[in-house]
Amino acid sequence: MANIKSQKKRILTNAKRAERNKAVKSELKTRVKNAVKAAGTEQSEEALRLAVKRLDVAAAKGIIHKNQAARRKSRLMKQLNATTAG
Repeated sequence: MANIKSQKKRILTNAKRAERNKAVKSELKTRVKNAVKAAGTEQSEEALRLAVKRLDVAAAKGIIHKNQAARRKSRLMKQLNATTAG
């Protein structure tokens, strides 16, 4: 455990941020999984829209890098297009 007051505070704030980031990342995984599962159904567009929106929000808040969000959206679109075409 740290002895310096500012470091003690930093440990607490880091723990709070880690909890918040963990929740957002978990929701991202769930939304993407739901979008993949809904491929080819009437709910597919709505699920895809929600997944893309959550990826954008996470990138805007700095939870994931903007390039990672772009890559994940691209791969998701590619996967869904292959499912609907095939």
